[in-house]
Amino acid sequence: MKCLCCDKTLNDFESTRRHATTNDFLDLCNKCHYSVSMSAVLPTIDRKDLMNGSVIEEEVDNIEDIWYPTFKEL
Repeated sequence: MKCLCCDKTLNDFESTRRHATTNDFLDLCNKCHYSVSMSAVLPTIDRKDLMNGSVIEEEVDNIEDIWYPTFKEL
């Protein structure tokens, strides 16, 4: 199964993520899910038992991708 946004192959945790209201599979990798959830409310049902170290590291990497302007850029 592949991410609908970036076409990356999904791991087990990503491929079982569902929308909490519709119960449809989201088919988004963690990076794309994070990007979408920053713009819109996206309630999900996640299988925490499938989360492994690489998933946690990827979520931390996404947090570091947030851009903060410096004083020069303001």
